[in-house]
Amino acid sequence: MMLWFLFAGLAVLAAGMMLTPLRNARALGTNRKDGASAVLADQMREVDRDAERDLISNDEAEAAKVEIKRRLLKVARGSAERQTSAGGRATLWISALAVPLFGGLLYSQLGSPGLPGVSFADRQEERAEQAQITELTDRLLNRLELDPDGGPTEGWMLLGQTYMRMGRYADAASAMENVIDREDATSAVLSQYAEALISVENGIVTPKARQAIRRAREMDPENPAGSFYEAIALDQAGDSEQAHDLLLSRLEQAPGPEPWMEIFIAQANRIGASLGREPVSLSTFAPMAGGAPGPTEGDVAAAAEMSEADRAAFIRSMVDRLAARLAEDPDDLDGWMRLGTAYRVLGETEKAIEAYQAADRLTGDLAPEDPRKQSIRQAISELEG
Repeated sequence: MMLWFLFAGLAVLAAGMMLTPLRNARALGTNRKDGASAVLADQMREVDRDAERDLISNDEAEAAKVEIKRRLLKVARGSAERQTSAGGRATLWISALAVPLFGGLLYSQLGSPGLPGVSFADRQEERAEQAQITELTDRLLNRLELDPDGGPTEGWMLLGQTYMRMGRYADAASAMENVIDREDATSAVLSQYAEALISVENGIVTPKARQAIRRAREMDPENPAGSFYEAIALDQAGDSEQAHDLLLSRLEQAPGPEPWMEIFIAQANRIGASLGREPVSLSTFAPMAGGAPGPTEGDVAAAAEMSEADRAAFIRSMVDRLAARLAEDPDDLDGWMRLGTAYRVLGETEKAIEAYQAADRLTGDLAPEDPRKQSIRQAISELEG
């Protein structure tokens, strides 16, 4: 609450500092106008008195009056211009009052005033790490630029990939551009260069990026990155059906579960939704992939009509395959949860606890409201109880 009072006080102070000169300027302008008019009127009367006493001729008196009247008109016009500008001052008054109010309302809706601040000391390690990465990157760039042979391709690609992780997409594209025309440039080099160009344009596939994509696919038609970015280019060009077909075709060609398949599925469903096509799932192309529904209580129930031996073999084969895959890919949180459920169904409590604990170790990056956190910890509690 104190934070809101502080914000309100600062807003009022800022508005007052901005509006005070406008108020003073208005009063000062009024005083100047009245004073100038009074002086000119007095001069007009003085000219009449001098003419009556024959101190000046009638022609001189008329000429003096004309000049005084001209000055009076000038003063009057200046006053009118100030009145015209009053609308501008009114706008400033409204802005000075409305902007802080609107900003406060917007922050109350979108901001996070309740989140604790991060002290400077707590961020020292992060700052030091960022500074070290920047220093190493600059040293690598300097070494590559000074290399009389132009620098190794691997060095330029490492520099570009580092820039990509830092969010410096233009620098990444510039680094990779040094090697895309070399004889040792691979399809992966071209597709990474295309990705950097697309990132520079916030996801838009430019003609330059499209050319790099085509070269990447010509070098290696099976390069998934080339197919993915080609589909994005087709969709942006209005060929959404061809883009969707390309993604599905590449998924069908996969010999088995691949780490890139999930992003292909997501992109295909996004494009398919605009075409009115049915969504696809990862299980269609890789039944035992990370996104496929592993052995659950429902899978066990599906084997209810089998003989006891067949049912046990059926369940065990699914569990063993899932466990083997997780041994190779231990970062699959959902996979560990499915394995825990399977062991729980089989009555193997210790293995179920180990699987859930492995899943729990992967929940550090999840949002606080993610239901998987509570589900995992509740399962562990029930199994240990």
